[in-house]
Amino acid sequence: MRAKDVLGRRGEELAAGFLEAQGMRIVDRNWRCPEGEIDIVALDGDALVIAEVKTRASLAFGHPFEAVTVAKLARLHRLASAWCRDHELRMPLRRVDVVAVLDDGTGGPSIEHLKGVG
Repeated sequence: MRAKDVLGRRGEELAAGFLEAQGMRIVDRNWRCPEGEIDIVALDGDALVIAEVKTRASLAFGHPFEAVTVAKLARLHRLASAWCRDHELRMPLRRVDVVAVLDDGTGGPSIEHLKGVG
């Protein structure tokens, strides 16, 4: 496995733990369909949350939040609908969150969470 993949997987684990500590219930991870992948699907009260996780070892290539483009947000909204169809769920309250993880491997990671992006 490439170092980038190991870092990404670690970031997703940290993000899932962070979201659970915030009171969310993780219901799916790394769900895939022909259009793409959802990193984390969670419930936050009555809201379905599609969480995109961006992990970086440093800020050399910009903040992780900067990697989430308008096109990526639109795809995440389409994926949310596809996930609901696939699981035969009607969730009128849906949102896309982004979790940024900075983890250089030398200390505790930094985790930031933006709710309701785009």
